[in-house]
Amino acid sequence: MKRRTILVSLSLCLAGCAATVGGVAQPVDSTRVAGLEISDGPSGLKPGVLDAGLPVDGGDGGEIDRLAANAVADVQRYWREHLPATFDREFRPLATLVSYDSAGRGREICGASTAGLVNAFYCSGQDVVAWDRGELLPMLNDSIGPAAVMAVLAHEIGHAVQFRLGLPAGSPSIVKEQQADCYTGAYFRWVAEGRSPMFQVSTGRGLNEVLTALFQIRDSAGVAFDDDGAHGNAFDRVSAFQFGFTDGPARCAVIDEREIEGRSTQGATDGERAAANVRLDDRQALADLTTSLRQAFRLAATPPTLTTGAACGVTAEDALASYCSESNQINLDLDGLVRIGTPPRRGRQGGIGDFAAFAEVASRYTLAVQQEGGFRLDGPVAAQRTACLTGFWASTIADGGALTLSPGDLDEAIAEMLTRNSLIAADVRGRTLPAGFARVAAFRDGFSSGSQKTCGDKYR
Repeated sequence: MKRRTILVSLSLCLAGCAATVGGVAQPVDSTRVAGLEISDGPSGLKPGVLDAGLPVDGGDGGEIDRLAANAVADVQRYWREHLPATFDREFRPLATLVSYDSAGRGREICGASTAGLVNAFYCSGQDVVAWDRGELLPMLNDSIGPAAVMAVLAHEIGHAVQFRLGLPAGSPSIVKEQQADCYTGAYFRWVAEGRSPMFQVSTGRGLNEVLTALFQIRDSAGVAFDDDGAHGNAFDRVSAFQFGFTDGPARCAVIDEREIEGRSTQGATDGERAAANVRLDDRQALADLTTSLRQAFRLAATPPTLTTGAACGVTAEDALASYCSESNQINLDLDGLVRIGTPPRRGRQGGIGDFAAFAEVASRYTLAVQQEGGFRLDGPVAAQRTACLTGFWASTIADGGALTLSPGDLDEAIAEMLTRNSLIAADVRGRTLPAGFARVAAFRDGFSSGSQKTCGDKYR
């Protein structure tokens, strides 16, 4: 995050401008993920499934190659059904599958050597999908889960779909990659609905694995979306996946540079913006955060005050902030917030980053907004509404103010919502939504709409 160098007074006159949370939009079912029941079963190959028998050039016949080849077979099965139904085109199977070991001597594929190439890729010239069985896929499978491997292969076949649909050769990298992420989401919806004969994925833990993989394989802060090879930051990649999962492959085909530019926080100028990390135990940082919240949510009543001390009311044991509705206070565990707000450095463990800490505090502030609007503060709907309003607050600081988003800030929010019991998507008791997909979707609703009214309309 970045702070303005001019100190901002906390005595802005904001009284009399009531926060509005309400409306008539179709509400979201808090017990479901994009219309599907929340589940936490195993993900990966279904028990007893026989190998699809696809030939793999260079494969060793091991577990990773088996998982990858079966994933390719399953994704191709999806596209044999959906390419004709959605785009009136027949799906032609891939010409070649190649497995290689990046630690080995290397071989040439599409004019490039695989020696040291820790990657998976699609080459349109030879219509080949290739993957590194030596490091990349085992790392994803061991550290995240089989759904991460499925996601990587589904993404690469998404590029094959683009080739079959005739995506213009000069299309920017960011368009190709965001479409492929979206097509990946469409495939996973099919699997989550139980339509795949080979694979299964749960809407809780399983989709968390996919979103975590997208987070880990993201552009670093400072990469602009018009750079060669740009894939998008984690917020962009997760958003594209969710578009496909929720709306299907037709939504993916309309992703173009203008659409990305309209919703992306990565932008063409990220390389020119300096990232900064701000500590919440800095008095001015707390003052700036308070100012940004009061400017975003213009409460008719007295805004809540930020204090340090013991958590109030009934809340999660490890909650780093809590909202006391009776005293209208937000109590902060500053030491804990500083820990999650300090990113890891080489040779040192750390937390996530400053925006993760700031957003946890902002989420507790939104509870005062909800209380003024007459909404319940406990339960999963309140948790979704909280994530949505926190996303809306983030949108208000995107272009400057007491605080300003820096490159990578929204990725910190994604990490926070996927890796811990995040207050960003938690009710007044600190109980978070069980599905990471639902947490991120609600946050994105608030950020993308730029309207706090949306949050009351959808989550009620």
